[in-house]
Amino acid sequence: MGRLLLIDVVGAVTILGLWYLIFAAYNRRRGAAALRWVQSACNGKGRVLDSEWIGSSHLNVRLHFPSRSFENVRVSMHFRPRALPVHWILSCWHKQKETLTFEADLGGSPNFHLQVIRHRWCAHSRGLQTRKRTDREWEIYQPGPIILTTRTHWKEDQTPELNALMAVRQQDVLQVQFRPESPQFTATLALDAMSDPQSAKGFLHTLKELAAGASAHRN
Repeated sequence: MGRLLLIDVVGAVTILGLWYLIFAAYNRRRGAAALRWVQSACNGKGRVLDSEWIGSSHLNVRLHFPSRSFENVRVSMHFRPRALPVHWILSCWHKQKETLTFEADLGGSPNFHLQVIRHRWCAHSRGLQTRKRTDREWEIYQPGPIILTTRTHWKEDQTPELNALMAVRQQDVLQVQFRPESPQFTATLALDAMSDPQSAKGFLHTLKELAAGASAHRN
């Protein structure tokens, strides 16, 4: 009995060990591919300085841009924790996305805090056919941007950074943040959006527009 239990324990440990090695290597390959996507997005205007893995699902990268648009650039990539079965199952259950977060300083401290969160609500019917036509049907509306501010007086002007933020709607950007403290600019997007070279280049162009808008507002 004890020998069978020992064999089961050794077998379980071996399976978990193989699982960890296989899926940790898979995340490493995805990280290498994501690094190529980032390098392609830089389009020769920036280069990767170094990269560091934290665990098996978190990759930190430092970038350098010759212009003063971005300084102290850091990119954090979060992958699914595939190497840990329980964490991977929970991640799939909560439908967590693999993300890329771009952090940088803008060469001058912005004098405002701004956070933009892109959230999509979706709903669907269960495909049940109702017999009564008087039953309530779906009504779908497309709301415009909603601004929450702590200012007592809001001036409804089209500031440069808000104009640039409208371009974010065309990208798979999940969150954008400006603040006086470092990192002064942060943008998070779904990692898969970087797999397309054209989308990747468009994302970098959008980041530069956002940075230029913040600089114009500061000046």
